[in-house]
Amino acid sequence: MELVIRLSSPASAGQINQLLQDSDPAAVVALDPASGNLRVATCASPGEVHSILTGAGLELAADAIEIVPSVCCGGCSG
Repeated sequence: MELVIRLSSPASAGQINQLLQDSDPAAVVALDPASGNLRVATCASPGEVHSILTGAGLELAADAIEIVPSVCCGGCSG
């Protein structure tokens, strides 16, 4: 699943990537320089991601994580 995380204060994308990879080794985090938001690909739910990040001391509003609609065309899996 792909998520957008709206950060209320600056955070390191690398730090967040490491935190998420501890529970999902395939997680990928990228910073959108235009908005300052993070884009995350993970199998963790938005609630799990919120818990992981707030548990590590990041301040996130309850609605700071949003699911991005799928862009899958279904072509590669038949």
